[in-house]
Amino acid sequence: MKLPPHKLITTQSDWRFCLEKLQAEPRLAIDLEANSMYAYREEVCLIQITIPGQDYVIDPLGVSDLSGLGDIVQNPEIEKVFHAAEYDLTLLKRQFGWQLQNLFDTMWAARILGYPRYGLASMLEAVYGIVLDKRYQKSNWCKRPLSPEQLVYAQLDTHHLLQLRDHLEGELKAAGRMAEAAETFAEQTHVKLSNNDFDPDAFWSISGAFDLTRQQQAVLKALAIYRDQEAHQRNQPLFKIFHDKTLLELAQTTPSSLATLREVYGMSAGQTRRYGRQLLNVIAEGLQAPHPAYPPRSQRPPEAAMNRYDKLHTWRKNTASARGVESDVIISRDALWAIALQNPQTEAELQQLEEVGEWRGKTYARDILAVLRSA
Repeated sequence: MKLPPHKLITTQSDWRFCLEKLQAEPRLAIDLEANSMYAYREEVCLIQITIPGQDYVIDPLGVSDLSGLGDIVQNPEIEKVFHAAEYDLTLLKRQFGWQLQNLFDTMWAARILGYPRYGLASMLEAVYGIVLDKRYQKSNWCKRPLSPEQLVYAQLDTHHLLQLRDHLEGELKAAGRMAEAAETFAEQTHVKLSNNDFDPDAFWSISGAFDLTRQQQAVLKALAIYRDQEAHQRNQPLFKIFHDKTLLELAQTTPSSLATLREVYGMSAGQTRRYGRQLLNVIAEGLQAPHPAYPPRSQRPPEAAMNRYDKLHTWRKNTASARGVESDVIISRDALWAIALQNPQTEAELQQLEEVGEWRGKTYARDILAVLRSA
């Protein structure tokens, strides 16, 4: 499809002109492109913003000071329209320290309305008959220069969002779902950053780690530490160094020569040349290393809470099925656990639980309290 020209913003002076336009708008559509498949620590590589009549593609690698955008992102008077905002909001908070306020998420709007397919491409095709070209979906967005085709692909991520937002708002109002949507949008803005520093004991999360012998587990830990060091040094994601399955097989077989190393899953000739001798040293050291401590066991909830959770889970599933939506649209898993653990006995006690939310606390109070009484 033919798009109007976008404006590529690559310099601070271009950005000042763009910012003036953005500051005059009551709402704007935003999307981000990052390089999580190409870097040790992901970075925002492109910011697309649409206002009525104009699409901007902003290069944060060229524009060093984007603080004005942070003011917009955090301004509760300006609505920000995203599609599937969660990952982007995490990036904005982690990289820039911005906590977004006033969100309209078209993906969540579609889910609340019961759309069976709610990816942006599926939504645009279902609502407008627009078919998006996905071939640039896995581009390295921090690699410069970007091609004209990549820039058009990026532009399309926000070009239709304001129009789609208005369409979905109309459907939400007609269905009486605006209050539910508003609560959901607000919940999405409460971003809690996880610690993404390397944890040398994270190897326990590799599938099969607990099936190894104790000495093999020591080897696996040494290999995981080595992989992280290489990924950090080369600025590559962990899987680009070695897959988890490769680490597990190396720990199981503990090869002692380059010839046996080549027989391991994922160890191509190039991998063996690049890492072979270092890997053999790491494996040998792991075979002499002390056994790693087991991770602490998570405390099992009380049996009564487990029983309440199971009954609440069944209620949620049945309620979602009757309405034609997915279960987490009704209420989140975290909220179910909070209810099961706290066991509120009144509507007021239920609404005091932060995870539940005011709208859900009122809408589902009678059902939830009945489930708890039956547990």
